[in-house]
Amino acid sequence: MFDRFRLDHVDLGEVTLRVRHGGVGAPVVLLHGHPRTHTTWYEVAPRLAENHFVVTPDLRGYGGSTLPPDAPDHAQSSKRAMARDVVLLMSHLGHQRFAVVGHDRGALVAFRTAMDHPNLVSHLVVMDGLPVIEHLERTDATFARAWWHWWFLGQTDKPAERVICADADAWYHTPGPAEMGVGNHADLWQALRDPAVVHGMCEDYRAGLGIDRDHDEADRAAKRQVVCPTLLLESSDDDLDIHGDPAAIWMPWLAHPLRHRVINSGHHQAEQAPDSVAKALLDFLAPSKPAR
Repeated sequence: MFDRFRLDHVDLGEVTLRVRHGGVGAPVVLLHGHPRTHTTWYEVAPRLAENHFVVTPDLRGYGGSTLPPDAPDHAQSSKRAMARDVVLLMSHLGHQRFAVVGHDRGALVAFRTAMDHPNLVSHLVVMDGLPVIEHLERTDATFARAWWHWWFLGQTDKPAERVICADADAWYHTPGPAEMGVGNHADLWQALRDPAVVHGMCEDYRAGLGIDRDHDEADRAAKRQVVCPTLLLESSDDDLDIHGDPAAIWMPWLAHPLRHRVINSGHHQAEQAPDSVAKALLDFLAPSKPAR
């Protein structure tokens, strides 16, 4: 995996991130979702690296990245904290302005990076994601049944970690190595059997039900919007439209029109449709041609 990419562990002070990076050109960060690690991008990242400097970290608490001690309101796992990691990581690698792409939980981090650091983010891509407040304000029986893991992972009275760590194989059902890629499959399952990673993933969801919502509410009240070009990649065989048209839900959060593309894929787009994802990203990130 990741031929001609470098694997590092970068100490950012509060956390150490495991990260792969490689390529030449305008920088772009790829952020994975739950329960994946950065290796989910193993087929997409090399395609992008032909035209871009590509950075693929494990989010804090996931994979080989660390997590600080638990803080009040689960703030150590907030998307604001994860977005700050992205900024510090890119600065460490010598880049002050970059594009950010996020899938699933990584989409929340990418969105928060663009909101909190508008001068640093050139392009935003969200894959199968909405602002967390949009999900929570629309919660009904249909959403609760379909997305029940949000409530299970996010509650604290009877921590989910004990259930998951007792039998990770029964809890997580993934495609096999042939479908996921041998290295990606092995990397994911090494993470899923690590109790520290399981705790980090649960803390991510706990932050999502509380402090992340608070941050979204504050942005909306202040009428803040994402000011960079934004692309939504929606899987054809997933249920991001559970609340209605996801593009319409995104529009109030954006200062510019949304670009929207449907990828013929299940939820894990980067693994199931890497060619389509890479093409969509390259098209979106291509420099604009000057008008004649």
